[in-house]
Amino acid sequence: MTNTILGNIIIILALSASVIFVFLRLRIPAIVGFILSGILAGPQVLGLIKAQSDVEAVAELGVVLLLFSIGIEFSIKNIMEVGRRIFFGGSIQVIATVALVYGIAMLLKFDSRESIMFGILISMSSTAIVLKMLDERAETTSENGNNTLSILIFQDLLVVPLMILIPLLGEGRLGIQEPAVFFLGKALLLVLFLYASYKYLVPLFLHQIARTRSRELFLISIILLCFGVAWFTSLLGLSLALGAFLAGLIISESQYNQEALGRILPLRDIFMSLFFISIGMLLDIPFLLEHIWMFLGLAVCIVMMKTFTGSFATMALGYPLRSAVLVGLALAQVGEFSFILSRSALEHGILHVNDYQTFLGISLITMVATPFIINGSPYIADLAMRIPWQRKLSFGMKSHPLITSDANGMKKHLVIIGYGVVGRNVAHSARLAGIPYVIIDMNPETVRAERKKGEPIHYGDATQEAILKHVKIQEAHVVVITIPEMPTSRRITELVRRLSPAGYIISRTRFVTEVGPLYDLGADEVVPEEFETSIEIFARALAEYLIPRDDIEQFIEDLRSSGYRMFRSLSGDATNICNLQHEIPGFKITTYKIRQDSIVAGRSLADLEMRKKYHVSILAIRRGDKTIINPGGDTVLLTDDQVIVSGDIGSILSVNPVFNKDIRQIGQES
Repeated sequence: MTNTILGNIIIILALSASVIFVFLRLRIPAIVGFILSGILAGPQVLGLIKAQSDVEAVAELGVVLLLFSIGIEFSIKNIMEVGRRIFFGGSIQVIATVALVYGIAMLLKFDSRESIMFGILISMSSTAIVLKMLDERAETTSENGNNTLSILIFQDLLVVPLMILIPLLGEGRLGIQEPAVFFLGKALLLVLFLYASYKYLVPLFLHQIARTRSRELFLISIILLCFGVAWFTSLLGLSLALGAFLAGLIISESQYNQEALGRILPLRDIFMSLFFISIGMLLDIPFLLEHIWMFLGLAVCIVMMKTFTGSFATMALGYPLRSAVLVGLALAQVGEFSFILSRSALEHGILHVNDYQTFLGISLITMVATPFIINGSPYIADLAMRIPWQRKLSFGMKSHPLITSDANGMKKHLVIIGYGVVGRNVAHSARLAGIPYVIIDMNPETVRAERKKGEPIHYGDATQEAILKHVKIQEAHVVVITIPEMPTSRRITELVRRLSPAGYIISRTRFVTEVGPLYDLGADEVVPEEFETSIEIFARALAEYLIPRDDIEQFIEDLRSSGYRMFRSLSGDATNICNLQHEIPGFKITTYKIRQDSIVAGRSLADLEMRKKYHVSILAIRRGDKTIINPGGDTVLLTDDQVIVSGDIGSILSVNPVFNKDIRQIGQES
């Protein structure tokens, strides 16, 4: 029998490795590859697996380890930080989906237990697939990514109570077949056991294990805790999966949680792959092919329904229509937890075999379609914005302070789009420099909080022309786009350039490969985080080798000059004066402010002889509201003048001390 199990596992792993290799090249999620591997290895296709029950028994360990890892990752503190998004948005999405599916199922003559079960299963979305797609698109930290993740977290948290609910639904009358006093006694015993384990037993136990510094002993001890607590809860009549989650919860707030999670993840991934393979073995291929059009039709209906409920939940949080549609489309598939819940529902007699097969087939179709749906979501969202009645929905379902008088009458101001870390820093710098600015952000909570602090911030989706016009984008001198996700950044850049042909657009992006398209759409400057991070690391490394700071700055300028010139060549833009310092190697334009105690204050340009002594040119002088273009030799530099200087990098470095030296330094030197 041992040889049979080992042989089955070898066959499964070899087959799944081949299938997943092909799927990843096609950008299809690995979970779908595992399910397809199970279909191929199952009795209805290649018939490679003879003892299917043995594989299913091993696969159950995957469910236990999955719930255990979720318990370890569960942080009450982190959940409470974004609690409103998670519990309010997530509950609306789940309740709306369950209600819709329940109503449709009842109309189709399913009984109430099956109708509720179908609603629960369809309400779940795939955390694994969606997070992978968001990560590939660099959208995990975006506003849309945060909203999607919040609803996914709520769904994941809901799995544990649902694992308890399913056996109760199976019993038909809440499943309490024993006197209430015994039921309450077991519940009290479990609570006391968990409290004692969390507070005293487990921390002391893990401390003693950690003192041995044995990785093998630590791993065995963690698995012992997982299986031990799961076994204890099973003795009380609860599920193994619930016990595993509680075991993880006991460890979650200890100092050993991350080490435990790191040790358990490889095992979890292996056993979970076997679980999804076992799901594929159960899929009835002849039944699927016989009713293929029904499966496709139902899959389309589910995608549309979940897009609606996900969008509705996001708009209820106060986000505009375009953002809501993007979140709804990301949540439009059926998730991996639904497979776990559906297996439990089948075992407890809630679902019939044919219904179970139908659910498996539909779920698989929605999973395969997910990458294509998410990649096409920006275009679908744009189509939604063209609907005639979307005007109110484009600003969300709640009333927000969209635009107030602080944008009226502004000219030559700075517009900051996105108020994350980058946006906050830009706003802070503008405030210190006395530059008038306005901010656009899509997070209603951020807008409300910052407006109370006096920030000129406005709620709205910057991909909409009306929002940009309200902040006088046509009159703006500089527009800074700090939103990192590429599709949104591209759309905003194109729209800003169309509305403000003379505006100076600075766009942030994460990857070097995204620089060219943004330049093509009209950006004047694109700052790739990937490139700037490498420069900062390079500068700090040179400093550790005691390289002079002036040399480091020259190296940095050389890197930026060559690097940004390369980026701009990708777009084929013509050279203009704003980009000369990036187009011409070594060319630099910089600005100096004349302080009251500066040695150049009160002296004329002819007296300073900048071109003769330092080989630099004075292009212009900003003096209050006036700008002196090509100043003559008799022009005298005054306090608070801003002098715009051009020259090669070496010359700029040599003239730096002249503008930065003050009278006190002259006295000290003499």
